[in-house]
Amino acid sequence: MSGRRDQLAAAVRAVQDRIERACAQVNRPVSEVRLLPVTKRFPASDAALLAELGLTELAENRDQEAGPKSRAVGELLPGVDVRWHMVGQIQRNKARSVARWAAVAQAVDSSRLVDALARAVDAALTAGDRNSPLEVLIQVSLDGDPARGGCPVADVAALADGVAHKSELKFRGLMAVAPLDWTPDQAFDLLAKVFEQTRNDHPGVTEMSAGMSSDLESAIAHGSTCVRVGTALLGERPLTSP
Repeated sequence: MSGRRDQLAAAVRAVQDRIERACAQVNRPVSEVRLLPVTKRFPASDAALLAELGLTELAENRDQEAGPKSRAVGELLPGVDVRWHMVGQIQRNKARSVARWAAVAQAVDSSRLVDALARAVDAALTAGDRNSPLEVLIQVSLDGDPARGGCPVADVAALADGVAHKSELKFRGLMAVAPLDWTPDQAFDLLAKVFEQTRNDHPGVTEMSAGMSSDLESAIAHGSTCVRVGTALLGERPLTSP
């Protein structure tokens, strides 16, 4: 385990160095950008090591993996407050489960999902499974391709209003993934424009989640406040979950 800890520590330093250099290039304080490890398909022991290294916000993209993993990390690190982000698409029938373990849902893309999450959070609050609203980011579909999920750019304003009116939810901002056939600069420039308009309508919004292992520098240059990094921290993912 000490070998894996050393490996992860070195990877964390390397990614943090990339973030610092990217921030320096555009004169942004490094404190404006959070590193969010994506631990999908890696064991709870890796997630716990990252938390011990100071990265106490972690992300998963599948509810069926995240629920058990979040509980396992809690057992490995009793007393450590780890905040979990759901960064994958959420099926409405999984809303109740997500509401029990996630502090943040980053891939909200429809009014029907907003309604389902609000009901699920209300039930979780009533049952004592959580003690605060679910923080929500709207996933923006930059290219409008429904196969990849996300809310079309033209519909973001209406969906944002819907999230903001739910007392069970706290609207935090936007997230996006650069389309495969776009350059990162093209993708994140559009996201930054949508984010600026959203923030004009909802001044409390602060989060623009964009950038992964391969394109975090471009995302930071365009204003990302949260880079979601998996491979550069943890290595190539196993073919199956451990």
